[in-house]
Amino acid sequence: MLADILITILLIVSTFYMTIILLRFLLQLARADFYNPISQFAVKATNPLLRPLRRVIPGWGGIDGAALVLAVIIQAITFFLILVALNGGIPSFNPLTLLVWAVLNVLDLIVKIYFWSVIAVVVVSWIAPGSGHPAIQLVAQITEPVMRPVRKLMPSMGGLDLSPIIVFLILNVISVVIEHMKVAVGLGAIGLGM
Repeated sequence: MLADILITILLIVSTFYMTIILLRFLLQLARADFYNPISQFAVKATNPLLRPLRRVIPGWGGIDGAALVLAVIIQAITFFLILVALNGGIPSFNPLTLLVWAVLNVLDLIVKIYFWSVIAVVVVSWIAPGSGHPAIQLVAQITEPVMRPVRKLMPSMGGLDLSPIIVFLILNVISVVIEHMKVAVGLGAIGLGM
């Protein structure tokens, strides 16, 4: 019972921090407003761990490699600690498997961030169109790089934007592929429904 409680707390804390790291990554990728208060929070919350890592892993082409590596490292450490808690000690495992698990989980979290961001954009467009709230602006800026290519392909429907439906389908297909990859590498075998 205590191990389950500790695992739950570990998963919540690590997923929360990885979400902040990945939000920072996606905000930089989308070239979102750096001076937005939420962007500033993400920068301040992630700088203590990202700054030293950036000395070793520089960014390239607008992609913050250090943020991705940090998210994978945190996920790998989380999986290692879960395995220790489940086995009552340091387990024997293949470190490469742990790395693959971490990468797949980080990719899955990115897909989930996009999925919920698109939902937020759709809902906000119905209840508060043109809102100037900082969170709404950032969510719109995060989703724009994903929505723009679909909007270019979709014909105009008289003011009705159907691109979120196509984006949902694409994100769900990617999510299913990632889930099958997780099962293929044995991630479900440790009893975590992530």
